[in-house]
Amino acid sequence: MTTSTQTRVRVPAQVYLLAAVIFCLGTSEFMIAGILEPISADLQVSIPQAGLLITGFAVGMIGGAPAMALLTLKLPRRATMIISIIAFSALHILAALSPSYSILMVTRVLAAIACGGFWAVAAVHTTRIAPAEVHGRALASLVGGLTVANLVGVPLGTWVGTQYGWRATFWAVAIVTALAAVLIALTVRNPAHEDTESSQHLPTLLKAELAAFKGPRIWLALATTALFQASVFAAFSYFSPLLTRVAGISHDQVPGVLAAFGIGAFVGVIVGGRFADRNIFGNIIGSLTALALSLFALWLVADTGWAAIVMIVLIGASGFSIAGALNSRVFQIATQAPTLAASVNTSAFNVGNAVGPALGAAVIAFGWGFKAPVVVAIVLALASLIVVAAAIRVERVLTARIGVATPEESSDAVA
Repeated sequence: MTTSTQTRVRVPAQVYLLAAVIFCLGTSEFMIAGILEPISADLQVSIPQAGLLITGFAVGMIGGAPAMALLTLKLPRRATMIISIIAFSALHILAALSPSYSILMVTRVLAAIACGGFWAVAAVHTTRIAPAEVHGRALASLVGGLTVANLVGVPLGTWVGTQYGWRATFWAVAIVTALAAVLIALTVRNPAHEDTESSQHLPTLLKAELAAFKGPRIWLALATTALFQASVFAAFSYFSPLLTRVAGISHDQVPGVLAAFGIGAFVGVIVGGRFADRNIFGNIIGSLTALALSLFALWLVADTGWAAIVMIVLIGASGFSIAGALNSRVFQIATQAPTLAASVNTSAFNVGNAVGPALGAAVIAFGWGFKAPVVVAIVLALASLIVVAAAIRVERVLTARIGVATPEESSDAVA
């Protein structure tokens, strides 16, 4: 394909609508951190108990995404997305009306299941409607919705919660997601070839979906996702005390630094998506290497405020530049039946969300200081690089076996 042809290939407008929905979902996922104290006071639970609402959402995502993928295999993807969003909105209405902590926790877990179902199906739909030349960019756009949620949605949700009460935040998310369901119903259409896919018998569909999990390729891809995400969140979760207690930055400046991290992440997602379209493994290796180097630099300069801020922004950019490639890799492996694989990849991201902060907390608890989570993050990034090296080796074996030119081509041939 010539350069002039490549420049004419665009990400479909539908993808940006799906990214906007994911912005809403991401705002809900992370907004609890900003309204812990109002929830704690209103429902008469401790702040650590209120914090478990975040864990509950992560657990719901880990188990819910694959479960929803299996339960909705026979449904058209457009219908699945609409149902998931309506359920998500309804559960936020119930959360806003919750008289007790236990009911609120149940709504968070169920909302996470709906969220996981939407994520997986939206990713598959994106690969079906976007030209192959821009798959990485299109999938990165979905992740961009999540980074914008951290940058804009979460602070806005926190402001609403502090001004009008935490229940108002849930009402706001419920209203916006209900509107999103209407927009998807009016504008999103199923690809023509989806009718053929959904007409297959359920056992045939299940067999095709499970076939992607045979052999090491998918498991190496999932391990890369989980280790990468754990690396980023092992460090990110403790940036605040690192900045205030090590770098000497005032508490008032921390939100601005975290916002700068979000800007770096957004830029990384956009730039990384373009590189993923050219060379997936090159993007993955480059991003992980840059992440490990940025983390190491942060560890070295953490005592100097301005230098620590610069490194945190670079961590955001280098870390999130891998997002589109990680998703594209899964779709390379499971080309013919990607729904379950995409949902399990969503679970892998959330495994990282849970494991990374836990490991960071453990090293702090051992008394190793607030720089220790950065060391944990470095180790996890290097472990992810080792897994990628193993994945490349597997691809080379497959390439030699079936006689194709590139790992990307071999992915399609053996899917």
